[in-house]
Amino acid sequence: MSCAKIDPALHQAQKPPWIKVRLPSNPIFFSTKALISDLRLHTVCESAQCPNRWECWSQGTATFMIAGDRCTRACGFCAVTTAKPFTLEEGEPQRVAEAVRRMKLKHVVITAVARDDLKDGGADHFARTITAIRQMDPAIIVEVLVPDFHAQDWCIQIVLDAGPDIYNHNMETVERLTPLVRSRAKYHTSLRVLRRAKELSPVVVTKSGVMLGLGEKETELFQTMDDLREVGCEVLTMGQYLRPSPKHLPVVEYIRPEQFNYYGDIAHKKGFLYVASGPLVRSSYHAADFHPVVRR
Repeated sequence: MSCAKIDPALHQAQKPPWIKVRLPSNPIFFSTKALISDLRLHTVCESAQCPNRWECWSQGTATFMIAGDRCTRACGFCAVTTAKPFTLEEGEPQRVAEAVRRMKLKHVVITAVARDDLKDGGADHFARTITAIRQMDPAIIVEVLVPDFHAQDWCIQIVLDAGPDIYNHNMETVERLTPLVRSRAKYHTSLRVLRRAKELSPVVVTKSGVMLGLGEKETELFQTMDDLREVGCEVLTMGQYLRPSPKHLPVVEYIRPEQFNYYGDIAHKKGFLYVASGPLVRSSYHAADFHPVVRR
């Protein structure tokens, strides 16, 4: 990522005491780490430097990142490596399904790097991974956290045809900040993705997430909530942006926990079925706390 994208007027805020991460002490953490290594899998927990990976792995959960660990985009907030991706691994969907079996997961989250080098953006790889999990255990709740696929209906349809229960695509930030925060992504393209997912498959639950502390205004956040509800989005996550390195966008503000609670209350009043809002909340953090009505 080019440092020229970062506004020099923005200064890194001082980290407050409520941003705390517990280091691992549970043996389950190490067994989860060993399992992921054994099956040669990637997780967004590691690649995106998620602050909750110690907790999640200690509970025997993880968010699997398919299609490699090299992204074709260079977003200002993301720690995933930007580089020319490797060829897709044909056996990866089956390895993910095996990990799900060994971890005895009931709710699995599958995400991926952006693969703009592929005609379908990796949609078929998502579908094959969903299918492999379904063949292993049809009762598992499958949540996908997908890139925008440039809002191409045929790519969105490929993923939906595999039957995910939750279709998640993150807005990440408010409209004004999108050009700064998300490389090559457009605010209204993301809204169209969520709208079309719901129109193409009314039974799927649509979900999105935003990061706070990047300099957004409260009115802009509320507008994003309204925009998401207008396209039928049903689940919303809100968490604190944490700078992964000095090369990334600085934290403009650390949002207090009570403010997150307030925003969560507002989102509920706007009609979201489920809202997770807090400093360490991430898109897939405690994803299984939401139990969708399955209508496959």
